[in-house]
Amino acid sequence: MTLPGRLWLVATPVLAAAAVAVAATRAGVPSADPARTPASPPHEAAVQTPTDTPTDSLTSVPGIRVGHHTLAERPTGCTVILAPDRTVGGVDVAGGAPGTRETDLLEPENTVQHVNAIVLSGGSAFGLAAADGVMTWLAEHGIGYPITGGPVPIVPAAIIFDLPIGDHPEIRPTAACGYAAAGAATSAPVAQGSVGAGAGATIGKSFARGRGMKGGVGSAALRTEGGLIVAALVVVNAVGSVVDPRTGQPVAGVRTADGLGLENPWDLVRRGITPASPAGGNTTLGVVATNARLTKAEARKVARMAQDGFARAIVPSHTPSDGDTIFTLATGQFEGAASTSTVGSLAAEAITDAILRAVRLATGLPGYPAVADLRR
Repeated sequence: MTLPGRLWLVATPVLAAAAVAVAATRAGVPSADPARTPASPPHEAAVQTPTDTPTDSLTSVPGIRVGHHTLAERPTGCTVILAPDRTVGGVDVAGGAPGTRETDLLEPENTVQHVNAIVLSGGSAFGLAAADGVMTWLAEHGIGYPITGGPVPIVPAAIIFDLPIGDHPEIRPTAACGYAAAGAATSAPVAQGSVGAGAGATIGKSFARGRGMKGGVGSAALRTEGGLIVAALVVVNAVGSVVDPRTGQPVAGVRTADGLGLENPWDLVRRGITPASPAGGNTTLGVVATNARLTKAEARKVARMAQDGFARAIVPSHTPSDGDTIFTLATGQFEGAASTSTVGSLAAEAITDAILRAVRLATGLPGYPAVADLRR
């Protein structure tokens, strides 16, 4: 790919149609969805605002529910994904600085086969406590691995590092945050942007402090003509910049010195620019949900293939400063045939779409403008 120039002016071309062999389309999207209309000329592309919640999201998979709880006073928060009964889980951790819980349980050789919920949280390692609240909520509803003495909820979790955002690092997600998010979970289209675990998410910290932008939560879904659904939800808090792989243009990330444009992220990599943020100071998290029937080994493979979506849309990705982690949830409700290759390929596409939505729907914070802020 030939990339003109060292600097890019800010432009946010809308998504083109996903190029997948199975002719996937967005689940539940009306024909006028701006994410599928042809790209406008530079500087004229439509930008979705945080109130433009797309209708295709992780909850396009029947039985999946998503809830957020935002601690706006810092900001930070957590996002909870509730899975229907007998949902198979998998995970792949590709970043060098992860913060996770119950990921060993998801290894194919281990006993427990099904997952009740996934928790994504801000607050660094402190935020893993949000999973305790989700476990409490599930136990109150009689949901979990059946044992003598009552069910034990299976709740893997992962966190992003957002403690420097805002003036009160002591404010971080706790068990109460997880409990509230679980109670708020719904099958409605997922709220996106600066909510839940994405409230304090930022991106573009690979060059110098003070040049980054706002990240957030994004979600998207794809559906084949036969009824297979593969959806994704991400929390984008990357050290790198977000690019649209269909146009080759950066969308958000490391800003130019004047703060009005975007650096060419590939040029930064080729110049040997190293991340300014400390190890563990970043991380993009993802959850892939599908109605396909998968084993634990297949679910892990899908999560691993979905990491390609990170690599396509974030430059650089999977660095020692990132804790990039993707979970898979397979509900098994689809009656047709669906190969691991097909599900994994769609998962990577859905992850890419979700990343682009996360930054386009974010709301800026002091020192971290959003995509919409740079276009004013």
